[in-house]
Amino acid sequence: MRATLRWAHSDLRTHRGEALFLVLATVGVVTSLLLAAALFGYATNPWERVFTQSRGAHVSIHTGPSADTARLAGLAGVESVAGPYPTASTTVASRGARASVELRGTTERPAVGRPLLVSGRWLDPGRPDGVVLESSLARALLAEPGDVLTLPGGAAATLTVLGVADSPEPHYRQGEQPGLAWALPSTVPRTGTDRGQVIGLRLTDPGDTDYAVQRAVTVLGAGAVREVATWQQARAEAQGDDRLLGQILGLFGLGALVAAGLAVHGAIGTRIRGHLRDISVLKAIGFTPGQVMRVFLLQHLAYALLGAVAAAGLTQALGSRLPGRLGDAVGVWQGLPGHAATLVVVPVGVVLFIGATTGLAAWRAGRVPPVPVPRTAGPAGGRLSGVARRALGLRLPPALVLGWHKAFTRRPRSLATIVRLALPLTLIVVAMSAWTTIDRFHRTPQEMGLAAALTVRADDGLSDAATRELLARRPEVAAAYPGVEVAALVPGQTATIALRGLGTRTDPYPYTLAEGRPAHGFDEAVAGQGLLDLLDVRVGDWVRMTVSGRPQILHIVGRSIEPENAGRVVSTSLDTLRENDAELRPTLYQVRLRDGADPHRVAAELSAAAGRGQLDVHTVTNPADGLSPLRSVVVGLLGVLALIGLVDLLTSIGGALRESERDLLAFKAIGLSPRQITAITVTATGCTVGAAVAVALAVGLPLSSWLIDAQGRSSGVGAGIAQAPSPVALTAFGATALLGAVALAALPATRASRRRLADTMSAVA
Repeated sequence: MRATLRWAHSDLRTHRGEALFLVLATVGVVTSLLLAAALFGYATNPWERVFTQSRGAHVSIHTGPSADTARLAGLAGVESVAGPYPTASTTVASRGARASVELRGTTERPAVGRPLLVSGRWLDPGRPDGVVLESSLARALLAEPGDVLTLPGGAAATLTVLGVADSPEPHYRQGEQPGLAWALPSTVPRTGTDRGQVIGLRLTDPGDTDYAVQRAVTVLGAGAVREVATWQQARAEAQGDDRLLGQILGLFGLGALVAAGLAVHGAIGTRIRGHLRDISVLKAIGFTPGQVMRVFLLQHLAYALLGAVAAAGLTQALGSRLPGRLGDAVGVWQGLPGHAATLVVVPVGVVLFIGATTGLAAWRAGRVPPVPVPRTAGPAGGRLSGVARRALGLRLPPALVLGWHKAFTRRPRSLATIVRLALPLTLIVVAMSAWTTIDRFHRTPQEMGLAAALTVRADDGLSDAATRELLARRPEVAAAYPGVEVAALVPGQTATIALRGLGTRTDPYPYTLAEGRPAHGFDEAVAGQGLLDLLDVRVGDWVRMTVSGRPQILHIVGRSIEPENAGRVVSTSLDTLRENDAELRPTLYQVRLRDGADPHRVAAELSAAAGRGQLDVHTVTNPADGLSPLRSVVVGLLGVLALIGLVDLLTSIGGALRESERDLLAFKAIGLSPRQITAITVTATGCTVGAAVAVALAVGLPLSSWLIDAQGRSSGVGAGIAQAPSPVALTAFGATALLGAVALAALPATRASRRRLADTMSAVA
């Protein structure tokens, strides 16, 4: 044991830099995987907790005020119901923020979908103007108990916030999903418009949700149903971008783990080839093959264990202090039941994986014979190929030709080195593509389904002509497209989708199409990927839906990039919808701004110019805003991957120098100068890294496009959003990798070329 420890200590002193790099790489890998686990927990568990504690409804159905919803309580499979509750729509303002709200009338907190009070108190009959806000709506309004909300009716029309509560129902999303506010039933009719009612169904078997929706719609009648929301939709919306961030972190963490394992395997293999004599001496003095294996295995397990423990400690101590949603995610995750197990299982799994790759390489060390096998008399690099000889005949510099020959002459070993270097480089290319795609959402949103920058809703007292005139006065407004959005029942009556009519046939809305053509003719429409998947249809098919009891048949002629409503949107012109309802008038306007205009400033000026409450103006939410933490994540991952690549590169350079000692004698014998000998090693390193960069680009670009488009399809946005890095960025990436490798190889190659002849002959012997 003492000899084993002395050998390990001597090896550590010789390879301090390599040991440090392996520890830091392990820290990066384990941290990435732990943050991925935290984001997965943060995305799923808070909603699950609220849904369970509140006994959330599996189905919520909005209907007209006259629908007989009481009959739904007797449906088979319905365990209990919440409501029906009267509802009304309105807009409230607080501290300069405005939000559309669904007021829901109730006196007692319901047993199903019970709001969980976070602060304040529940409704009080003695305060008829009191409301309880859902927590996401309260955050958007910057409201807390005691604040006063202003209604469109003027200064006298106000509501007082009594409390804030969590709810498992879909959260408020500006311009997409109205917020939820509970009020007394007597307050709802006199406060809002578009009155109706809502009922929640809690099922005995959540797996029968689609069937329960179908039966409920059949009992009520399709004409009475306005909107259907299920618990799966609410859960998916609650998870949102956090789950995507977790998937990205997990993917890159696993990729970095594989790259780190290959780096350790390559480092041990190279050191074994460089220490054959020392290993033979250990065996000659009595070391068994198992003991030799344990020397390497325990040494690298210690490195991995040190890095894993450091990563777990740092994540536990400092993770909640990270800025933004990453810190929030870690803080929530640390309070979840499975947190302690994850904090142990992930580091242990990483250590075991690194131990497995280490054991495979250490096994080769145990097979080294006690008596060193004499090296063959032939040159280590083999005979020159015909191409190399012809290149020398053309009087190309010998250093370039011999360096190229040295890089590729040992094909199995050269290929293994290229693969090890190419793996982290490939992941870097994928990370660059993800960064570029996010940047594309911000830089050219019109190419990502976000042609409009503002959504404007006019008060009932403002006519269509007056609204258009108000919008046309602003010089920043390039175009304003009138439209309407309604909920439509899909075939089978198992869910509702968003049916939009935007623009007219003479002035169509500029949808971003990834497939097919624009909708110009009668009954033509474009649809998002989420809708195509939901209905199992393709571009070219006809679809039938029900809007307020009337059938609407549309011909899908194109697939649009649709970042809203999980892509479950079908869009046509306002003229097409008016053919089914001649009295239909615009309820919203999608406003496209000129280049360089500030959407927030224009929105504020439009609201001020229209007068109090006449226009409800919101900026269109960019889905990339929720992925802003990904930028810092990508930077961290690039650092980890670069570190792993650096370990691989240093291992490759060290191995090449050890194996070229015999060649060094030959080079000096034929009259090559130390500078030329250095150039051979540098050229060989450059050729190897250049080949790895070429492989990374050839594999990374299509792989990143496939991964991003696959995520787009699964989220409903649709394929066609992937954006490859610019040629300038790719050129800079390749040049940085190549020049960095050449610079790293220059110093050790120079030292090796200037070694004394006696030292070189001793090493060869």
